[in-house]
Amino acid sequence: MIKNWLKTFSFILICNGAQAQTGSLQKLYPVNFSEVYINDNFWTPKMNKVADVTLRACIDYTENKTGRIRNFERAALHTKGKHEGVYYDDSDVYKALEAMAYSLRNHPDSAIERKADEWIDKIAAAQLPDGYLNTYYTLTGLENRWTDMEKHEDYCAGHLIEAAIAYYNTTGKRKILDVAIKLADHIDSVFRLKDRHWVSGHQEIELALMKLYHLTNKDKYLQEAKWFLDQRGHGYGKGVIWDQWKDPKYCQDELPVKDQRDITGHAVRAMYLYTGTADVAAVTGDAGYMNAMNAVWEDVVYRNMYLTGGIGALAKNEGFGDDYDLPNDQAYCETCASVGMVFWNQRMNMLTGNAKYIDVLERSLYNGALDGLSLSGDRFFYGNPLASAGTQNRREWFGTACCPSNIARLVASLGNYIYSTGDKGVWVNLFIGSSTKVKVDGNTIGLNMQSGYPWKGDVSITVDPAKKKTFGMHLRIPGWLNQPVPGKLYQYAETKEIKPVFSVNGKAADYSINDGYAVINRTWRKGDVITIQFPMEVRQVISNPEVKQDKDRIALQYGPLVYCVEGKDNNDNAWNIIMPAQPKFESTFQPGLLGGVSTINFDANVVQVSADGKSVSTTTQKVTAIPYYSWNNRGASSMQVWLPTTVTNIKLNY
Repeated sequence: MIKNWLKTFSFILICNGAQAQTGSLQKLYPVNFSEVYINDNFWTPKMNKVADVTLRACIDYTENKTGRIRNFERAALHTKGKHEGVYYDDSDVYKALEAMAYSLRNHPDSAIERKADEWIDKIAAAQLPDGYLNTYYTLTGLENRWTDMEKHEDYCAGHLIEAAIAYYNTTGKRKILDVAIKLADHIDSVFRLKDRHWVSGHQEIELALMKLYHLTNKDKYLQEAKWFLDQRGHGYGKGVIWDQWKDPKYCQDELPVKDQRDITGHAVRAMYLYTGTADVAAVTGDAGYMNAMNAVWEDVVYRNMYLTGGIGALAKNEGFGDDYDLPNDQAYCETCASVGMVFWNQRMNMLTGNAKYIDVLERSLYNGALDGLSLSGDRFFYGNPLASAGTQNRREWFGTACCPSNIARLVASLGNYIYSTGDKGVWVNLFIGSSTKVKVDGNTIGLNMQSGYPWKGDVSITVDPAKKKTFGMHLRIPGWLNQPVPGKLYQYAETKEIKPVFSVNGKAADYSINDGYAVINRTWRKGDVITIQFPMEVRQVISNPEVKQDKDRIALQYGPLVYCVEGKDNNDNAWNIIMPAQPKFESTFQPGLLGGVSTINFDANVVQVSADGKSVSTTTQKVTAIPYYSWNNRGASSMQVWLPTTVTNIKLNY
C-alpha cells in the first residue's frame, strides 16, 4: 500500500533538483500532488468519479475491449507476433497507469493498486535487455525500430516516464521507475551520445525527461531533454515527418525552438513541446527559450484561444489556423490540447511568478478540459465545439483514445496545481478545498483551505506554521474579476473595477499586489485565518472585432466558468435566442441539476416560425444557461456559447 514516508522525500527531490542548477530562471516550485489532500465540494465528486468510474472504463477498454495489454503480453516473449491496434497505443496504457497513480493519492483503492502492479509486471517483462520498450516494433520487427520519426516511439517512452514517476511518488514502488530509467538511458545512448539526428514526430519525451531530471537530479536527463529540443528547425525531419505532413509547421519543426514566435500546427504536440521548453528554460536560465515562450504564448492567448481556454480551431490538422479564425460549431478544441494548456501555463507561472498564466490555466481547466469528461465519468468528448446543432454526443471510447486517459490523469492530479512555494513565501494559485504542509525557509507550514468556488467567492485559509514566522502569503487575484483573459481577445461588455476583500483573523488585511497576487506579509502564528471574498456576478463577454464568428454576439461568464445555452432547458432550441440590450440576470444554485450547478436565467426574445413556415414572430421567453462543461449530459441537444444580439445572426434551420 501507499508509503507515506516517501511522499515528502520525493517532493524534496523534485524541488531541490530544480533549485540546484546554476542560472535557474525558476521562481516558483509547485507543491507535488502527493503532498496535497483535496476535500472540495466541486472537485472531490469529480475526482471520486474518475476513481470509481473513469479508471475502470479505461481498464476495461485497455484490457478487454482492445488489445493494448495483450500487446505487452505478446511482446514479453521478445519475438514477432500479432500487434493489435495502432502503433502508439502503448501510450494509452501509460497514461491510464499515471491516472491510477494520481487517484490512489486521494482515493486509496487496493484493487486499483493491484491492477497497476499487474500491468507493471507485464510492461517490465516486455522490456528488452538493452532497455528498448515498444510493443509495436517488438512484435512487427525490431530491425525497423528507430527508423521512422513519426512512429511515436519516443512519445510512448515519455508517457511511460511520467507514469513511472507518478506511481513512485504515490506508492514508493520502484519497479516501473527502473524500467523508465533504463528506457531513457537507452534512448540517450542511441541518439544524444552518438549525436544521431532525430526530430520527435509527437513531442512528449522532452517534458518527461525533465520530470526524470528533477526526480533523480541527474544532469544527463536535462541534457537529453535539451538535445531533443535543439534538433528541431534544422531540416532533420525532411524526408520523414515533412513528407508525411507536407509542412514542417505541423510538428513545430520549421524553425529552431529559440527562433519560434508564432503558434503553428498540431495543438497537442505544440503544448507538450512548449511545456518541455519551459522546463528546460527554468533550469538552464537560457533566455533564448524564454523569449520564444513569451512570444508563442502571446500568439496563442491574444489571437488563437477560445473563450473556454480551448485551442486548435481546425480539424484538418487538429491544430491552429489563421489568427482570429475561431469558428464555434466547427471548433476542434481537442480535450488533450486543453490538458496541455494546463501543463504549459503552470510551467510559465513557475518561470515568471506571474498569475496571468494561472488565469489561463484555470480557464482551460474549468471549461475546455473539464468539458471532455461526462458527469457520469464514462463518456468523453474528443473535440469540444462552442456551438452544436444537436449532432454531437459524448462517446465511450475512440480509435485514438488519448483523451479519456488524459482527462482522467489531469483531474486525478489536481493537487499539482493548487500551491507553490518560492523565495520565503507561499503561493495559492487555485481556490480548491484542500490541505497540505510546505517548507518555507526551514519552517513547516500547514495550510487548510475551504472554498465555495466556483459557485461562491468565499474562501478561508488556515495557516499553521510550526513556529511563528514572518513570510508572505501570495494569494492570486483571479483575472476574471476584471478581464476574461490577458490581452484584448475578449473583454467584458461593461467596464468596471471589482476588488476582492482580504481579511486576517476577522480584520481587514494590509497587502500589496505583485504579479497578480495579493501579498500579505506578516508574522504568522498557528491558527491564523485568512478570509477572502471574491465578488461573483454574471458578466457579458464580447470578442475582438477580428473574430468574425463572434460579431454581434455575447457570451456569459460567472466566476471562472463560461456558460452556454442548451436546447434541453429552452424548448429544445438554443439557436433562436436574441440577447436583449440590457438583460437582467438571476443566478441560482440548482443542487439537483447536472450534479449541482448554478444556472443563469434571463428574459430574452426568441424567434419562432409559424407551423406553415410562412411567417416569423418574436416572443419573450425565460432563458436558462448552464456551465459549458456540463452540456450534452442529457442526450443530444442544440447548444451555443456565443448568443446573437441581432436577428440577422439567427439560424432558423437549426
